[in-house]
Amino acid sequence: MTTNTPAGRRAPERPRTPELPRAPERPRAPERPAVDVAALLADGWRPAPLRQFVLKVRSRCNLACDYCVIYEHGDHTWRRQPHAMGPAVLARTAERIAEHAARHGLGRVRIVLHGGEPLLAGPGGVAGIVRTVREAAAEAGAEAEFTVQTNGTLLTPRMLDALAEHRVRVGVSVDGDRAAHDAHRRTRAGRGSYDRVQAGLHLLAGSYPQLYAGLLCTVDVERDPVAVYESLLATRPPLIDFLLPHGHWGAPPSGPPGAHGRWLAAVFDRWAGAPGKETSVRILDELLHTVLGGRSRLDWVGVTGTVSVFVEADGSLHQNDTLRTGADGASASGLDVFRNSFDEVLLHPGFAARQAGERALAEECLGCPELAVCGGGEYGHRYRPGAGYRWPTVYCADLLLLIGHIRRWLARAAER
Repeated sequence: MTTNTPAGRRAPERPRTPELPRAPERPRAPERPAVDVAALLADGWRPAPLRQFVLKVRSRCNLACDYCVIYEHGDHTWRRQPHAMGPAVLARTAERIAEHAARHGLGRVRIVLHGGEPLLAGPGGVAGIVRTVREAAAEAGAEAEFTVQTNGTLLTPRMLDALAEHRVRVGVSVDGDRAAHDAHRRTRAGRGSYDRVQAGLHLLAGSYPQLYAGLLCTVDVERDPVAVYESLLATRPPLIDFLLPHGHWGAPPSGPPGAHGRWLAAVFDRWAGAPGKETSVRILDELLHTVLGGRSRLDWVGVTGTVSVFVEADGSLHQNDTLRTGADGASASGLDVFRNSFDEVLLHPGFAARQAGERALAEECLGCPELAVCGGGEYGHRYRPGAGYRWPTVYCADLLLLIGHIRRWLARAAER
């Protein structure tokens, strides 16, 4: 995994719940912006509207995972956030989402409740958040679809009843079997969380299968990939999302180049070799689809224009959490829901870079035969201290290995 600090070392802080956010602190600008927005616009480029909004409804967590991109890397934005998204911030966020949907004629928007741990809001708090956003979106003629990304420890019958009533699908973070999971996903007291997570997962899968969105698992190359994959199948997830540990050229992931690619290739062989499709594995499905000439639906596979905006508890607007492995405040945009529309977000260099396709990529990527499949990798993984984000992903060797493995498998399958 990436270099991390020990878990369970954050002192509790007094909650702050201001009605209006302070002016966001402007982050240190990347040393070299990936794109020149003015030049893009002059060249005829126009951004696509936002369709996914990630709301950080809680900025603290009840676990202390040692690799957490929010709390255990170079960004300390969470320390300056109120513990909860207050009513004024929520209402203004809902208005901004509705405004954006109406302006661009969006019939549907996707809302992800995130954190920290979003279910710390409690059943009533989650219900209130969903109602506020859904009602505002409906007035603009848009349907709001909700997912919550949770660590699974708070999935009680009462919580799941509330999620079912308000049609909120549930994604759960779990890292494999007990040993793999508890090695990293521990409580603040240093105890493993596996039993609590599994209890919630079995309740979700058994009694509320209509809510089950899938599992998120961070790759640990020290663990057996097939054993991890098979352990995740126990609750019949409709989807498994394997996440590469967040890092960049200044803080690279552990292991030799290609280690993560080989790990995922082993999962691919087990997954693709099953008699029937047991589940969707997002990265493998998307790479297969893209290798075969399709267009990726993700922002870290293929050359796509997919982009999400992250709304912090104080209403400040951020780029993807993967940037938090860099300098403090690197994910911040300097914008917030009180002063800025989501159309203004689209013209921020960081967001524009994600929609600019090949124009935001390194020269090395432009000459790569796998450009259309890899797409340069996850934006945050391209960062090089002192140079910015216009570099190949730190996982370049891994992605090339995995893509080559998939191509060879397809070639053998075609011969059979």
